[in-house]
Amino acid sequence: MQTPWRGDHGFPEARRKSRAVRVGQVTIGGGAPISVQSMAKCPTTDVQQVIEQTKRVAGAGGQLMRVSVPDKASLVALRDIVTQSPLPIVADIHFDAELAIGAVEAGAAKIRINPGNIGDEGALAAVAGACLERHVPVRVGVNAGSLERDLLAKHGGPTAAALAESALRSIERMRALGVDDLVVSLKAADVERTVQANRIVAAQTDVPIHLGVTEAGPGDDGVVKSAIGIGVLLGEGIGDTIRVSLTAPPEREVRVGRLILRSLGLQAGPVLVSCPTCARTRIDVAALAAEVGALIEGISAPIVVAVMGCEVNGPGEAREADLGIAGGRERAVIFRGGKVVRTISGEHALQAFREELESLLAAMAESVD
Repeated sequence: MQTPWRGDHGFPEARRKSRAVRVGQVTIGGGAPISVQSMAKCPTTDVQQVIEQTKRVAGAGGQLMRVSVPDKASLVALRDIVTQSPLPIVADIHFDAELAIGAVEAGAAKIRINPGNIGDEGALAAVAGACLERHVPVRVGVNAGSLERDLLAKHGGPTAAALAESALRSIERMRALGVDDLVVSLKAADVERTVQANRIVAAQTDVPIHLGVTEAGPGDDGVVKSAIGIGVLLGEGIGDTIRVSLTAPPEREVRVGRLILRSLGLQAGPVLVSCPTCARTRIDVAALAAEVGALIEGISAPIVVAVMGCEVNGPGEAREADLGIAGGRERAVIFRGGKVVRTISGEHALQAFREELESLLAAMAESVD
């Protein structure tokens, strides 16, 4: 079913053309589907916990996992992580070129560095050489908190223009050393600078762009800032992979990232809508929506599902939903395409909805075959 929020009115805009970069089995850029990634939230030396988090990320639909490599002990652990991980591992390194080279040798599928703080030209050339030898791509990561001093002085602080100049400079430095398999990221803790910096760079290079708002925060604060910052850019056709940076478990980051993509029609999968409730509500919409959400969590079909609190207006207000449920005082109705197909007692509502969902999915699969 084609719905207004699935991009049939020219939104999002056409994807920006970028080069394709292969990271393990994942392609970033070149028109490939936008990938979702996360980062381990524990010491890298705790191999078992890193692998457990990576499995949860994979289970939530994430395609890449990043781990920090701050010291040699982490570098030793990285070898085991790469061997056991179900996802390609991206090694995150700051300041130390030897750690970057070691991460490449340990089997990292990609490394993330900031050329501005990795060392002098000799050190950067050594990192580039290791990456070229093993065909390991590099993410040039630029953050507002780690800009070069000359750019801070030139721009009067970590402005969007300063971020963009740092990124473009770093891209040219890596290309001068022969590295073309590049991904770039420009992140600040606020939406405005993040969006403006990415717009500048997107217009001046074909390097794939990794999107995110850094240090977005916990709970609703982080979700809202990430959704706006990432969503605005994706809506303009900018972005090839995303990471939602939350003070939360990594699988939560992946779930939010996938919801952002689905909301923009950029990833197939179920979309759940529910009414905000009012005085007409006769059921616990929040609880029912949570139960319905759990039912559709594991499916990939591009369907819209609605949970409404009023059997009078519910089917009409959510007529564009593929499948919906609306509750009354003692009964509930299930509707498809705005038409009521079943009326049942409230206690049997969820079971009836499950049956209708299975019927809908079977019909969709049969039409494809």
